[in-house]
Amino acid sequence: MAEKDGVFLVEDRSAGRIVGFSTMKTLDMQMGNKTVKGVFSGDTIIEEQYWGNKALHVAFFLRMIREKLRHPFRPMFWLLISKGYKTYLLMANNFLNYYPNPEKHCDKLEGLVDNYCEMLFEPYYCPKNKLLDFGGDYTHLKSGVAQITDEMRASNEKIHFFEKRNATWQRGTELPCVGEVSYSLILNYPFTLLRKMRRKSRLPMTAMPAK
Repeated sequence: MAEKDGVFLVEDRSAGRIVGFSTMKTLDMQMGNKTVKGVFSGDTIIEEQYWGNKALHVAFFLRMIREKLRHPFRPMFWLLISKGYKTYLLMANNFLNYYPNPEKHCDKLEGLVDNYCEMLFEPYYCPKNKLLDFGGDYTHLKSGVAQITDEMRASNEKIHFFEKRNATWQRGTELPCVGEVSYSLILNYPFTLLRKMRRKSRLPMTAMPAK
């Protein structure tokens, strides 16, 4: 926690208790001859009955806007590591420009992955296969939490792509990702989020940043 710059606390208003949290860290990186900002999402834990609620997404999005406005002309990127397809889809389903991407390759974004992984996780990063391997004692997803079926592979290209890129995900290897926080994304994301929230029932829950 001492290495992080902020914490989001997720609260069930009706019960008056904390039901989850997420951490974040900001850092400066080099992309060619430019200095860019990265916002890294760290550990995120939510009680199972609140999975699918968008309160944390909204709070994180608002924080991203705040960070962007601090340096409005500096490119900014969301940095994420994923041991399961659901985390990967948070980026793949919402970002316009991201890496790794099943539809296109971007050398600049690939370089940013190398950059932040070597800054934060150098002993555990393999530049060749672009994976983080923290060893056999590292946490992994419980059986049944994010299993990938043949039907999912056939029907969802992004899930199939995640599994190909991180074939050892079940033992806890992490796929590092990066997504560009552009002004186009900031303008479009609220409408995307609103459509998703309308399709799902919501629990009375809020998320707020805590220092």
